[in-house]
Amino acid sequence: MIDGRRVAHPAPRGAPHANTLPRKPHVVVVGAGIAGLAAATGLAERGVSVEVLETKNYLGGRVGGWTEQLGDGSLVANNRGFHAFFRQYYNLRMLLRRTDPELERLRAVEDYPLIDGQGRRDTFRGLPKTPPWNALAFALRSPTFRMRDLVRLNAVAAAPLAAVSVPEIYQQLDDLDAETFLTDINFPVAARHLAFEVFARSFFAKPDRLSAAELAAMFHIYFLGSSEGLVFDVAESNFNTALWEPLGQYLIGQQVGLRTEVSAESVSIGGSRVLQVHDSTGRTIDADGVVLATDTAALQRIVAASPGLGDEGWRGQVRRLQTAPAFAVQRLWLDRPVNFDRPAFLGTGGLEPIDNISVVSNYESQAAEWARAQHGSVVEVHSYSVVNPSNTDELRKSMLARLHQLYPETATAGIVGETLLVRDDCPLFSPGSFAERPTVHTPVAGLMLAGDGIRIDLPVALMERAATTGWSAANRLLVGWGLGGHTLHTVPVQGRSPVLRWLASRERRAS
Repeated sequence: MIDGRRVAHPAPRGAPHANTLPRKPHVVVVGAGIAGLAAATGLAERGVSVEVLETKNYLGGRVGGWTEQLGDGSLVANNRGFHAFFRQYYNLRMLLRRTDPELERLRAVEDYPLIDGQGRRDTFRGLPKTPPWNALAFALRSPTFRMRDLVRLNAVAAAPLAAVSVPEIYQQLDDLDAETFLTDINFPVAARHLAFEVFARSFFAKPDRLSAAELAAMFHIYFLGSSEGLVFDVAESNFNTALWEPLGQYLIGQQVGLRTEVSAESVSIGGSRVLQVHDSTGRTIDADGVVLATDTAALQRIVAASPGLGDEGWRGQVRRLQTAPAFAVQRLWLDRPVNFDRPAFLGTGGLEPIDNISVVSNYESQAAEWARAQHGSVVEVHSYSVVNPSNTDELRKSMLARLHQLYPETATAGIVGETLLVRDDCPLFSPGSFAERPTVHTPVAGLMLAGDGIRIDLPVALMERAATTGWSAANRLLVGWGLGGHTLHTVPVQGRSPVLRWLASRERRAS
């Protein structure tokens, strides 16, 4: 389905190819995650010379995949965990269609149930797709939300949630944390685990550390701003084989230089072109443009090592970026299958320390092949906002205990292989941070930023924000050389209901 009310953001106009220019521009893209790959694709398709530097030995960044060796010597596919490719991710899907026009390497997950500590379950199966009936139906059939709760909601205070306008929602709610906002609107405490914390945890943050504006924007993107529904897709095989190796070959065909296991150390102004990138091999690359598409820590490291880059205001914005609390992904290769009716993905609330369980062998081809051969299963347990990430032994035991509680058949299974990945490299969208967040455009000529932590005033989030900022970085460079860009798409930039928008305007005037 394609939402008929999705919004097109037209491409900048210009020449179709760089061969019309006196000299072909050369751009260095730092980082081969989603943002960097989108930027590289957007530039290379217009004939720009592109070189990509990637620290890891694989593409895809935080959505990358690799091969792991288990204790018995067998090789298995692995990654950083479950990722949902929602139908609203128009710009990410545009990137993936470069090598998979019909998106056949994605498969639908029709439902992902949610369960809380008292055993109450919610489901997204069978919801209407049209706003606001989708959200209303979800609320009214939830075991944690009753009609009396709907009556008790502070409708005026809640109006911004139902009538999001981007970027205005950040002016309204960014100074407030999501937990306080939900309290102010009288949203029932019991329902928060299942109705809202699932969104907060997508940012690896607890609601009291997440901007209320970011929560409202997420609600708009997935519920009230889109008719795509809450069905999503997953990669049918490990991310490297399903997504990034084909895209890497496509980029090589576009004459892009992909250099893995190489990092950018600093960027300086000058050289034979506009900028110079100094990499970890000791090489200096002259470039007409640079796109820094790294995680927060790497961006801060590069800018700190580049004293002549930008003014103090911009450098301060980069320096003040925050990283979300650590998260953990425990993957288990078990010697027996889980029960046949276990969903591919189960979200949890109030069941610390875990946040969801995925049965990887239910959807990922390499895991399914291993499970068939071993008469077993591959299961993944996630824990977000880890309190004590250094105590991995205790964390591992706690995650395993919760798995055994929820899926008792795993308690008697033998563990053939196990990995526990703990990372803290995702951006944090804390209250009050939006205005200070650096944007795609920078004060340095030829320098752009991209990534899921970079501000862009469009209704996008997570992987889609990464893709959108990557395409936008390419567009901004292209227009500077008189070249045409790429049209982007998003859900509507404001709430779809005139009545709810009117209520929101009343709330703004009252405040």
